[in-house]
Amino acid sequence: MPPRQTRRRSYDQYCAAARALDAVGDRWTLLVVRELLAGPRRYTDLHADLPGVSTDVLASRLKDMERDGLATRRRLPPPSAAYVYELTEQGRGLLPVLVALAEWGGTALAERRPTDAVRAHWFAIPLRRALSSPGRAAVVEVRLDEGVFHLRLGDDTALPYGDGPAEAPDIRLTLDAETCTALAAGDLDLADGVDAGRIKAEGDASLLGVPELPSAAPAER
Repeated sequence: MPPRQTRRRSYDQYCAAARALDAVGDRWTLLVVRELLAGPRRYTDLHADLPGVSTDVLASRLKDMERDGLATRRRLPPPSAAYVYELTEQGRGLLPVLVALAEWGGTALAERRPTDAVRAHWFAIPLRRALSSPGRAAVVEVRLDEGVFHLRLGDDTALPYGDGPAEAPDIRLTLDAETCTALAAGDLDLADGVDAGRIKAEGDASLLGVPELPSAAPAER
């Protein structure tokens, strides 16, 4: 007997927003997209960076994303035997959706709750929106107490951000999570943050549209 096909859940509404929510409206789906925007990830890595999700739910969401053409699963070449998940072009097209959600929800970050988990790269989407690199591409490495991530600005062909240090950053910013939140929200100017000692900046500040940063120094390559 062939396996029973699970009926796809749908709002059954002829509406673009409803159709979108048919694909990404389930709990955890957009957060899986957030993780995969940084590049291919193994299942175990996804589970580690999505605290609170059960293994069954994560597996189900990944299968749904494959079915809907948002993500694919592939095996890494030898000597690795691991499988990784990565976004398709359609999945990567959800970046503006997450940018808008981060902007809308930014005011809810006024106070960090004792139960809140945090990963450094979760700051990447709102911070990338706040920073710009007029004229040319730039890689910005961001160092927080919680970890390190990097942003790729001015290059629509590259992944928007990545977890961990960059190989050759043009600029390196060192700051704390509170300052990063203020910078991402537009409540703090980059140059003012450096001048106040809240941000340590190394590299070519002009890449971020700032003529000169008080403590800028070349980023190590």
